Amino acid sequence: MYEPIRAKSVHSTVDGPNPDFPHRSREEELDIQLAGHLAALLAVTDELRATQASADLDAAAERLAEQVSRLRGGRTPVRAPMSGRRGTGAAALHRRALALAGRTLVVAASRADTAVAILAAERMDAHTAALEPRELASH
Repeated sequence: MYEPIRAKSVHSTVDGPNPDFPHRSREEELDIQLAGHLAALLAVTDELRATQASADLDAAAERLAEQVSRLRGGRTPVRAPMSGRRGTGAAALHRRALALAGRTLVVAASRADTAVAILAAERMDAHTAALEPRELASH
């Protein structure tokens, strides 16, 4: 039915795994992915903070930064400066943050990172609540 593989694998040799190929565990890969989602959520949160002052957003940004730093081995995440620009609408930012928080929750659950899962779920609730009055008023 199909032709067998004739070429040798580039990932391993007769002597063992290829030392030039990066090897990370599943947990390390999930940590990298989780830190990326959290950093993206932090960036959107910072954008929201620039458009509207909120103690909830300030606290959320600090908690997100702490988790990104933890997952990246203590390295502080890059933060967006608070410029006060009003380019993107708040509703669009809340929708983007909601989607990012959902992705973060999925990866956190897969990694069994309870602290991040709780934080992501809280952010999902906050962004959903921020969208509900606007979404209902437009219909």
